[in-house]
Amino acid sequence: MNRAPSPLAERIGVEIERAIQRRIKGVEYIASPAPPMGATPKDSVHTEGTLNLYHYRPVASEIYRVPVLIVMATSNRGYILDLAPQQSFVAFLLERGYDVYMIDWSAPRSDERTLTMEDYTQRFLLDCVRRVRERSGEDEVTMLGYCMGGVLATIYAATMPEAPLKNLVCFTTPIDFSKMELFAKWADERFFDVDRLVDTVGNVPSDMLLASFDALRPASRVAGQTRLWEGMWNDEFVTSYRMFERWSSDMLPLAGEYFRATVKDLIWKNGLMTGDMFVGGRRVDLANITVPLLHVLAEHDHIVTHAAAKPLVDRVSSTDKAEVTIKGGHVSVVAGANAQKRLWPKLDAWLGARST
Repeated sequence: MNRAPSPLAERIGVEIERAIQRRIKGVEYIASPAPPMGATPKDSVHTEGTLNLYHYRPVASEIYRVPVLIVMATSNRGYILDLAPQQSFVAFLLERGYDVYMIDWSAPRSDERTLTMEDYTQRFLLDCVRRVRERSGEDEVTMLGYCMGGVLATIYAATMPEAPLKNLVCFTTPIDFSKMELFAKWADERFFDVDRLVDTVGNVPSDMLLASFDALRPASRVAGQTRLWEGMWNDEFVTSYRMFERWSSDMLPLAGEYFRATVKDLIWKNGLMTGDMFVGGRRVDLANITVPLLHVLAEHDHIVTHAAAKPLVDRVSSTDKAEVTIKGGHVSVVAGANAQKRLWPKLDAWLGARST
């Protein structure tokens, strides 16, 4: 009579099989190309140096009237919102009937080191809104900004209250930079000579920016490699890991003058909180924002802390405004399985009611 294997024997068998698979798939991992990302069909509407404006091709039979313009941070690639067919925030919006555009960025050329905060918020964003209105035939646009893209969108809305905005949506957008504690220490005015840096190198290298983010969690890359090895037997986990790892390492340089303004006006002066920041001769007064506002915060965000993002809703004058805090980190709150379950449906419910 054959006896069933004991639980311990079964467990040992599983671990042996996984160890074998790790070694087989470890070789495949090294030899295989990175998984494709950002594959949702789109058309280039406009390109100007570092700026790329894309229009994603609608797929729904009925489209909401108000187009959505996504604004990415100038340091990050937009494909984080379009990882893969089943993990694409952009594809989700298209399937729900939204007309989606994105402002994505390329590395600034050496001659673009002089791009300023005014160029980004009052030239690039202004021009893109105009082009979206012309292409869509609609008068109003919803602007959705992620992280520092949200800062650009907020400055645009605060300095141009006459702008044809229907809604403003921000994901993990820092407002109180005094609560971005590690960044504040890293750029301490007593020790950090931002003028010398920008005057010497022009555009700030991506390696320097990546090192500053790594400093937030010094052991994160080592821990990530450990998790990768432990999960190497799982194809789904490895694919997901590679996508997120590629994006987090794929940082763009920052235009020198824009970086100088970020350090001086946002980090040192905390201009969004004090109201002492001026862009293009206009005061950045958050009270000028009156359109419907949704701000999504990540409960466990180690980059834009909850305290740094929290003040936005209280500072605007909008009567229709909401703040949503979702479990997750800076990236998982917008991309991946966590976002699909927690953020995307909430955004759809809020935005759908305000896009007709």
